[in-house]
Amino acid sequence: MAIVIKVGEFANEKKVKLELNIRKSLSGDLMIFDHGDIDIVLSPAKNKVVAFPKETMNDLVYGAQNRLMSFLRKRGVLVAESIQAGAFYGSVEGTLETPINEDLSASKLALVNISSFIDEERPYFENVEAIVSMADDELAHPDKEHSTELGEVPHSTDQGSVRKGYVRDPYALNYLYTL
Repeated sequence: MAIVIKVGEFANEKKVKLELNIRKSLSGDLMIFDHGDIDIVLSPAKNKVVAFPKETMNDLVYGAQNRLMSFLRKRGVLVAESIQAGAFYGSVEGTLETPINEDLSASKLALVNISSFIDEERPYFENVEAIVSMADDELAHPDKEHSTELGEVPHSTDQGSVRKGYVRDPYALNYLYTL
């Protein structure tokens, strides 16, 4: 969905067109779902940016959150000392800088910078998705070298992993534990 925002009050200023997968919550927060590892919530009312993990929390998620907060901090959008862990498990949040010029909106500038961060990260998570789908495709449709037709597997006298003659129960090796 394309979003057009106007930064400033004057009619001759340029409009910025952003294409993001974004929704607005009932409280007015903007929820951005474009990134592969994290969901980003921009809260104009609380003057905050919060990065949540998608379904699973792992090292890749924290790396993406750290890159987002560093990106926004280096651009002057976030107050550096405000970046911290959020109230939700695995979330990271930061407070937006207060603009000197009253015509500028901190939340609109943050939205533009979040969009440019996602554009920089897009090749990385699209590449990861391509690798995962390629691995799934190799399992579902293997080539001739890595597959056999039904009935081509030769039979052997010993089959399976449990060999006959070996005792496999919890008390079989109890003589090893005597004092």
